[in-house]
Amino acid sequence: MFRPHPEETMHLRLHRARSVVLTSEELVEIRAAQRTFEGAYMRTALGIFSFSLVILKVFTEEFYGIGALFAAFGTAILLVAVYRRYQGNRQFFVAESPDDDGCGDTILRRKFRTSGDTVVLLTVLSLCAYATLLGLTWKLSDM
Repeated sequence: MFRPHPEETMHLRLHRARSVVLTSEELVEIRAAQRTFEGAYMRTALGIFSFSLVILKVFTEEFYGIGALFAAFGTAILLVAVYRRYQGNRQFFVAESPDDDGCGDTILRRKFRTSGDTVVLLTVLSLCAYATLLGLTWKLSDM
């Protein structure tokens, strides 16, 4: 509950994340990762929101369930984008951890972690959304 801010505990080249001056190569790497990962999730969420708005505005009320499904799916992807941004900050900095020998020193450890859990989460969300879409479409054909 009373943890310090991540910018205070994460370091790069022995500087706190809040006060680090990045080299041009590091800036290029961070910007590329943001464009690729964070931007892609946000653009996908905005596209799905736009599609749900088109369904809700253009089609009749029989399609409102499909529009609401896409709105909920867009919200879920937006939350995944926020989670991915949180994870992305941890890929460039190292975190402090207490030393194991008990003398009170802290060790800076860099541990590479892939975004596999984000991909699995997005896969499960997509499968659930498309299964629901299939069910709603099936229900429309019965009308």
